[in-house]
Amino acid sequence: MNASPLLLGITGASGSIYAERFLHLAKERGFAVELIVTKTGEAVLKHENCEAILQNCEKIHKIDDFFAPPATGSSNYFGMAILPCSMATIGRIAAGTSDNLLIRAADVCLKENRPLVLAPREMPFNEIHLENMLKLKRAGATIISASPYFYEHPKTIEELADTVAKKVLQQILKF
Repeated sequence: MNASPLLLGITGASGSIYAERFLHLAKERGFAVELIVTKTGEAVLKHENCEAILQNCEKIHKIDDFFAPPATGSSNYFGMAILPCSMATIGRIAAGTSDNLLIRAADVCLKENRPLVLAPREMPFNEIHLENMLKLKRAGATIISASPYFYEHPKTIEELADTVAKKVLQQILKF
């Protein structure tokens, strides 16, 4: 097991399978994964039949717990992925609101120069979405659209989702 855990944020955007596959791939590589899930994220996990993800992580931090380790720069996280990432979450991170633990943890990653990878699952993008993503890119985040690729000829939905989850994990690990 790697010494520093990864943080995985899950928001209310559709695409829970991406988070599920990221968790699976990260654990295969020896990472402990801790979750921060928004209230809408919990509802979407249930709706998309991905609730089991909540049983497959090391810890789940409460969205309103500002005393949890991810809220401080003195914590020792390798990095953070937010997938799927809603545009509301991207907007709040870009604005620096830190109004819940997920937004605060993302802010901590940016201020501590830790990997922060956001995977929006929205389309089409409007100008506000694009401006917020550009602002976050300039602040040090990596933006990976949740757009699967077909080069490896995926045969299952899990293999297709893995194309995005692998890319997100690769971006965190290359730091």
